[in-house]
Order: sequence, then C-alpha cells, then structure tokens
Amino acid sequence: MAHEIIALIAQYGVLLVFLNVLVEQAGVPVPAVPTLVVAGALAATDRLPVAGVVLAAVLACLLSDLAWYWAGRRFGSTVMRMICRISLSPDSCVKQSELRFHRWRGRVLLIAKFVPGLSTVAPPLVGAMGLRTPTFLLLDGLGSLLWAGIAVGLGYVFAAQIDVLLAALASAGTVAFELVLILLALYIAAKWWQRRRLLVALRMARITVDELNRFIADGQTPVVVDVRSQAARLLDTRIIPGALLADLDSVDRVLLGIPPDRELVIYCSCPNEVSAAKAAKLLMALGYRHVRPLLGGLDAWDAAGYTIERLAADAAESGDDRLHMTA
Repeated sequence: MAHEIIALIAQYGVLLVFLNVLVEQAGVPVPAVPTLVVAGALAATDRLPVAGVVLAAVLACLLSDLAWYWAGRRFGSTVMRMICRISLSPDSCVKQSELRFHRWRGRVLLIAKFVPGLSTVAPPLVGAMGLRTPTFLLLDGLGSLLWAGIAVGLGYVFAAQIDVLLAALASAGTVAFELVLILLALYIAAKWWQRRRLLVALRMARITVDELNRFIADGQTPVVVDVRSQAARLLDTRIIPGALLADLDSVDRVLLGIPPDRELVIYCSCPNEVSAAKAAKLLMALGYRHVRPLLGGLDAWDAAGYTIERLAADAAESGDDRLHMTA
C-alpha cells in the first residue's frame, strides 16, 4: 500500500499537494507539511516540478483563506465562535489568535501558517477586524509562499535522506501506511481528550442569565466582569450593563479592593464558558468566595433579550474597567 501511495504522489503530486493544503487550511486536521516535504524531495530528482508544487500550495492557501476571510467580514464574531467550537483546542484557539492579532495586526498572516491553530483562525479574524482585501491578499500570499517554500525546500535539500525513508516505507508495505493512519488517529484522540479534561477540570456551578437578571432587578447587583480579550471586545462591542472590563491576566488587578464576600459573575463569549471558568478558579484561589461563570455567556444574555450596551472604540481598545458606552 505504501508503495502505491508514493507512486501516486510521484504521478499526481501537484494535484495532491493542492488538495491536501486546501483541506488543511479549511480546518481539517490532515497535516500538509509532510506532503510538501515529500513533494520537494521528488522535485529534487525531477519527478515533480518544484515551481508547480509551490504554486499549487500557495493557490490552495489563498483559496481557502480567502473563503474564511470573506466569512469573517460577513459574519464577524459568529464565525470566530463557530471555529472555536469545532477546534480541537477550543480553550486557546481564538484567544491566542486575538492576542497575536492585537500585537501584529494584519502582519499576523506572515507567521500564521507556522503556528498550530492560528492558520485557520487568522483569515476570518483579520476579515472581521476590517483588514482591506488587497492587503489581505498580499500578506496572506507572502505568508503562504514562505510556509510552502520552506517545507518544499527542506524536502529538496534533504532529498537523499527522504528517498531512503520512502524506500523503507515502500518496503514495509501496508504496515507503514496503517501505522501513519494510527498515528494520525492517536493525535486527534489526544487533542480531543485534552479538550475533555479541560472542560471537566473547569466544571463548576454556573449562574443562569435569568438568575442574574433577577438579582439586578431586585437590587442585589453582583459585580459582573467581562473577561474577554481586548481584541475580542473590538470584534464584538456588546457588553452587559455595568460590567467591569478585564482579561485572564488582569482580572485580579481589576477587582482589587472588591470585598472577598461580594457576589461575582464572570462572563465571556467562548464555548463552555472556558475563559470565565478559568477566571473564576483564579479568583477563588485568591480568596473570593462567591464566584460563578455566566451560563451561556454574553450570547445567552443577549439571546434572552436582556439589556445590552455597546462599548465605544476607545474603551474596547484600552481594555480598562471604565465604562465608555455608545448609544
């Protein structure tokens, strides 16, 4: 079986590179770098055109990334939440991408392909943030060319060693092919198990949006804290009225001076209230006794029809705890 796979790569290498890169950039966990490296090794022995391999990879990246970019421009934070829900690492996929975007802006596209999880998230994120299409195409094209060129170049330079490996795989036959499939399945299973462990570790009592609304209506107003990142608030300016603005790194400083017996409600907009639960655990470790994440987060509050205010651009950008609202 492995011998037939290698023969297929040699015969249809450019097409296989295109398809592999396309589905990987679309978000399917099928690594394309090994295919690019093998294609580079085959190009070194004139079995594939090196320029054709690189161009196919760049074109596949641009097509997939452009689709995500337009989805981000059209649907904004909705697309980001959908990506986070299907990600194998939902606790960090969007948050880390938002932090990198906040630091790099559109230039994040130059390094996105080299950072696990960022490659799929970056195009819709920069689209939602309003990056102009010509700038996106330029930066994404350069980043894709750099990524594909390095992978193919490695295969080209180490062609002799890779030929030995391919020969060994061909000699091993079906066993080698099955081993590759098993390793891929184990990788996906490990990421899924990591996700499950995180959710179990963060399992705690939540407060529903109806309960929170009743508390506010009865005058028993708890301290409500928005723990989304600054970039997330730029992307989605909704906020629960009266909420303090913080993030996981600053929530303890924002609440400095709040009595430890005050009722605290923490919310975010991520799946399973992961960021809110992390912040709640941190605050409980600091001595706060009544801390609960908001079940369903900001989306559940909005969907229930309760009052939503909008942050002005300067407040979303600064990330401080002052409330600057727009009508």
